[in-house]
Amino acid sequence: MGGTPSPESHSLRGAIDRPALIAIRDLFDDEEPLAAAQLDDFLNPSVLEVELDDGLLDAEKARIDVQWTTRDDYKYHYTDTDDVNFRWGRHPHNDEYVHVPGLEHYHPPPNASSDPTEVESSCIEQSPEILVTRAVLTLWRVAYHSRSLEPLNAGQNPP
Repeated sequence: MGGTPSPESHSLRGAIDRPALIAIRDLFDDEEPLAAAQLDDFLNPSVLEVELDDGLLDAEKARIDVQWTTRDDYKYHYTDTDDVNFRWGRHPHNDEYVHVPGLEHYHPPPNASSDPTEVESSCIEQSPEILVTRAVLTLWRVAYHSRSLEPLNAGQNPP
């Protein structure tokens, strides 16, 4: 804290990792029957868009946008038709998030707040893309079946 944050203080480091996004896409397609995942651009992707046929609570549809870099930084951003947003991330934050000692963090619903006092440490501490994606799927499914947003960051590592 103190001083001016660097311009990359909240940025994903490294180029987008296309093979990682393809592996994540395949996992969503294989493991989640409500999901249809596709790269925004197959040859030079910037995001994996995962459309969900149902959302949390009363949302009729939802989407998870995934970014993964060659430095294993990531962002999984959920948004739905009821304007609920949250995200799990792993990237530098210039120690601005007062409750987050490491790179892994969680922006809670309903608006995926970036307020430094509201961002939490993430319960996802693994780094391989397959384990992180399985954790995201597990946490989403638990919240979906319990009809509550509370379980989204309440898992044990790995969830």
